[in-house]
Amino acid sequence: MHVRLPVVSSKNSCPSFEALTSGPEALPFRPRWPWFNGDLQTLRDTLHPPKLPADQGEPVVIELPDGGQLLALHDRVAKPRALVALLHGLGGSSDREGLRRMGLALQAAGFAVLRLNLRGAGKGRPLAQGTYAASCNSDLAPFFEQARHQAGGMPLLGVGISLGGSILLNACLDQELNGSAAVLDGLVCTSSPLDLGDCSASIERPRNRIYQRWLMRRLVAQTLADPGGVTAVEQELLAGAASIRDFDQAITAQRWGYGSVERYYRLASPLHRLQSLQVPTLLLQAEDDPWVPVNVARSQQGCHRLLEVVITSNGGHNGFHGVGDPPLACWGDRLTAAWLQALIGG
Repeated sequence: MHVRLPVVSSKNSCPSFEALTSGPEALPFRPRWPWFNGDLQTLRDTLHPPKLPADQGEPVVIELPDGGQLLALHDRVAKPRALVALLHGLGGSSDREGLRRMGLALQAAGFAVLRLNLRGAGKGRPLAQGTYAASCNSDLAPFFEQARHQAGGMPLLGVGISLGGSILLNACLDQELNGSAAVLDGLVCTSSPLDLGDCSASIERPRNRIYQRWLMRRLVAQTLADPGGVTAVEQELLAGAASIRDFDQAITAQRWGYGSVERYYRLASPLHRLQSLQVPTLLLQAEDDPWVPVNVARSQQGCHRLLEVVITSNGGHNGFHGVGDPPLACWGDRLTAAWLQALIGG
């Protein structure tokens, strides 16, 4: 680990960050039966959905510069220690099981949570035209403004699952490059790609064809449900799109002004700007993640003053279902909560 943070105990019995990751009393990640490999870890919530309580999130509508709106859900707790902005990944939403379970674990650790539906995602689909991208700061700026207001002087932290972590990391890096104050006070990225092209190529491997079909169905459905409609050219390209790269070439790169998928992947990948990082950040990655190759995360271990990289042997893509997990939190959720507790202090 590069950044050493204080160990904080929790009245909610959340293990400390140090206890989960290092030291003589370490509790390293051990996959829970029967989720023993990366694919089973990745698919666990799909094959065996967790029994989550009814969603009590209060709707928060964020006005966008183009006249559209984003929808977030505010999960309150008594006497919160901080507010956590929680973002979903590609094809996800504020309702997805993994995101909701992460939110519940954060609430149990004393954090209020603001779960955002990115442009075009989930229940926010009718509220804005278009779709989101790995770098969509024009949408995030009003969201962060609203989140700071909701925080009311408390720390504003960020947690992003998969592409959601890349989006939050890009927002922090772009804000800092512009010389402004950091938009977040701390950030956790779980299974988040640092190199979009590398991740896209990984998902296109033949062994991942089922994953890619699932993602493509969700992305195409979100796009076709656009209240602003799709052009004839977009419809034709979507009909022939067989991969995430095809989708990004046809839709994401064009709608966000990149022109080509190569330029989009190059400019929207946070990897080559990490030296400017000014927000304490944790990157959690598994070696057996079938979507995001671990080599990029491994190359960043110990390279940046404010970036901690935790790599586990198992865990899949945003899986981390471990031995001893409580019903409403996986090992990765507990690690995230403990790291954030340590960051803001007792």
